[in-house]
Amino acid sequence: MKIAIPEIKKKVYEIIIPIRWGDMDAMGHVNNTVYFRFMETLRIDYFHSIGCVPNPQGQGPVIVNAFCNFYKQLEYPGNVLAKMYVSDPGRTTFESWCTLELVDQPGVIYAAGGATTIWVDFPQQKAVNLPDDIRAIVTP
Repeated sequence: MKIAIPEIKKKVYEIIIPIRWGDMDAMGHVNNTVYFRFMETLRIDYFHSIGCVPNPQGQGPVIVNAFCNFYKQLEYPGNVLAKMYVSDPGRTTFESWCTLELVDQPGVIYAAGGATTIWVDFPQQKAVNLPDDIRAIVTP
C-alpha cells in the first residue's frame, strides 16, 4: 500500500533523525507514537528553517489533522531519513506530507504520513489568511 501523495507537490526539506534505544517498545520495534514524533521533528525543523516560529501574541501554524501509514518496522540502531513535501495551499491551510526511510536503505519507505496545517491568529483564536511569504513557499 502506498500513501496518496498528490502529484503536484514540492519537496521542501529533509533531515536525518537517529533512532534511540528508548524509541522501541516491548515488541522490539519503534513504537508507533515515535513515528509521529519523527514527523513532528521534521515539521518543526522545517518551520524554523523558513523563519516560521509561532508567536503566542501573533500568528502561526497549527496542526489540525495528522495521520501515518506504517509499512515496515523501524528498529534500533538506525538513522531515519525524513523527507517533507507541501501541497494544496488554500486560503488558510496547506498540506504537508512526510516519508520515513532508513539512511542505509534509500527509497524504501517505512512509513508515510501527513498533516493539515492551518494559519491562525492566536489571540483571536481563529484562522486567518496564509501570509504571502508562506504561501509562496508551500505552493508547488
